[in-house]
Parts: sequence; structure tokens; C-alpha cells
Amino acid sequence: MTTITKPLSINDLTEMKRRGEKITCLTAYDASFSAVLDKAGIDVILVGDSLGMVIQGHSTTVPVSIEDMVYHTRCVSRARQRAFVIGDLPFMSYATPELAAKNAAKLMQLGGAQMVKLEGARVDCVSFLVGQGIPVCGHLGLLPQSINQLGRYAVQGKNQTDAEKISQDAFALQKAGATLLVLECVPASLGKHISGQLSIPVIGIGAGVNCDGQVLVLHDMLNIGIVKRPRFSKNFMVDVNSIEDAIIAYQLAVKDSRFPSLEHSF
Repeated sequence: MTTITKPLSINDLTEMKRRGEKITCLTAYDASFSAVLDKAGIDVILVGDSLGMVIQGHSTTVPVSIEDMVYHTRCVSRARQRAFVIGDLPFMSYATPELAAKNAAKLMQLGGAQMVKLEGARVDCVSFLVGQGIPVCGHLGLLPQSINQLGRYAVQGKNQTDAEKISQDAFALQKAGATLLVLECVPASLGKHISGQLSIPVIGIGAGVNCDGQVLVLHDMLNIGIVKRPRFSKNFMVDVNSIEDAIIAYQLAVKDSRFPSLEHSF
């Protein structure tokens, strides 16, 4: 638990990577959970388009709108004091660099996000956004917004060709100006390689313990989701007496490199 109230910046997260301190991240979608995560010392709150599944009840993240994201990001940013807040750009909200800038501005001006996240190797959008002074988090590996193209949620980068492509995309995003990267559902060896090679922090979700930090969907780690909890997640409500205790347990497990374990990795 932390008593620091000054909001973290991307520079703070980069410094954490430099000194080898793990970065803790969880999703949140409202003010109450934002305050609980902040009190527990979580470093980054991701207002994810995963809200389409855990809050709205959709089977994918595709139906989520930019208006949904602005609303939930605003709720979260109002209640946090220390945590760094990232807002997702939802499906088709960054089809062009200009559209990406328009919607990123909404997330930051109206929602209070400090950074926006977009999926895939969209170097054109990243470069354009950074040129407008907008901090960007990339997202590689499993891309939930592309589920209708992928066909199913599955581990990415299992063969050498695919792994090399993800690595190349990671470097390209960094070169384009992204200052954070989420790496989802890839072999732990690939997560370790990319985290070790990039100068920007890499936050893993199903990408092994050697990433610079970890993120989970809040509802998954509290075991209250309406869909099956993915293998890379863990029920942190076991052996604790409250939601706050579960979040603190997660925070400590990530900081101490006890999560994810082998059973939560690929």
C-alpha cells in the first residue's frame, strides 16, 4: 500500500524498468475500483475495452464505442491520485492517423487519460499521435479487436516466423515513438526477449514473468467474470478476506516476480 499521491508519469514507469522494479497494472472501469486499486498501490490503471465483455456483456470487445471509453476513463481518472491512467482506443477508432488523433484527444481531454493504447503494428498512427504530443502504448501478440479475423483467442508467436514478426513490430512501434507496450498471450521466452531488447517498458498479460510488468483484467483476478477465466490469469480471491486484500496480493506477487508462475505462462 502506498501513501504517495502525486500521479505517476511515463518517465516514472521508464525509470522503474531501468532499475528492475516490476510495474503493476490492472483494468478498472469505474471510480470505486479506481480508488481501491490506487489505495493498494497499483502503478497503472488500464481502462480497457475489455469493458465490453465484463461490464456490457458482449462476447467480444468489438461493440465498444469511443463514447463508452471516454465515459469509463473519466470515471476512473476522477478517483485515482497516484496511478498512471491509460485509455484504450476501441475498434475502428484509429482507422486513419487523423481519426486516431481525434479520438485520442477525446480520451485525454474529456476522459483524463495520460496515454492511449492501440492494437497492432500501426506505426502510421503511433508516429502521427506522438507528433501531436499524445503518449502511446502499443499492443502486440493476441489482439482482441481482431478476433473475427483470428477466429479464436489463441497463443501468438509460437513458431519462429511469427515470433520474429512480433519482435520486429515491437521495435517498429518503439521507433515510431510508443513509450509503453502491452504484450498479450505469447510464449514466455518471447516476452523475455522483447522486454530485454526494448528500452521502453513491456507489460505482459500471458507473456511470462520476465516482462517489465504485468496486467490482468480486474474481474478475472477477482473471479467474478461472466466468461471462463483465461489460463494466464489467477484467482487472487483465494485465501483472502476482501477485494482490497486480493489486489494487494496481486501487487505483491508481481513486484516479487511470483506471478505469473509457469502454470500461468505459455
